[in-house]
Amino acid sequence: MPLRALIIWFALLLVAVANGGFRESVLVPRFGPHTGHIVSTGMLCAGILIVAFLAIPWIHPASRGDTIAVGLAWLAFTLAFEFGFGRARGKPWAELLADYDVFKGRIWVLVLVTTAIAPVLAARARGLLPPHPPS
Repeated sequence: MPLRALIIWFALLLVAVANGGFRESVLVPRFGPHTGHIVSTGMLCAGILIVAFLAIPWIHPASRGDTIAVGLAWLAFTLAFEFGFGRARGKPWAELLADYDVFKGRIWVLVLVTTAIAPVLAARARGLLPPHPPS
C-alpha cells in the first residue's frame, strides 16, 4: 500500500504541474493573477479528488487509519516538495509563505486540505469505508 500511495502522489504532482502550466498560459492572461489563482486552485482541488476517487481501490487501504495515513503522507510529500522545490529555485521564505495568507485572498491552503482528506472522501464515495467511524 505505501508504494502505491507514493505512485499516486506522483500522479497528483503531474496533475498539479499541468494545472500550473494551464494557469500561467491561459487563466492568468485571460482573468488576471488573482482570479487565475482562484480558478486554478478550484481546478486542482477537483483534480486531486478525481485522482483519489479513481486510485483509492488500487491503493487498497486496509482500514480507516490507513486511509487517513495516505492523506497525511500525501500532505507531507506536497509540503516537502512545495518548500523544497521553491527553496531550490532560490525563492525566499516570504514568497513561499505568501500563498498561505488567506487574509490576502490566497487560498492555496484549500489544496492542502483537499490533499489530506481526498483519500477518506474517495474511500467513502467508493463504499470502502462506512460513512461514520464506528462508535
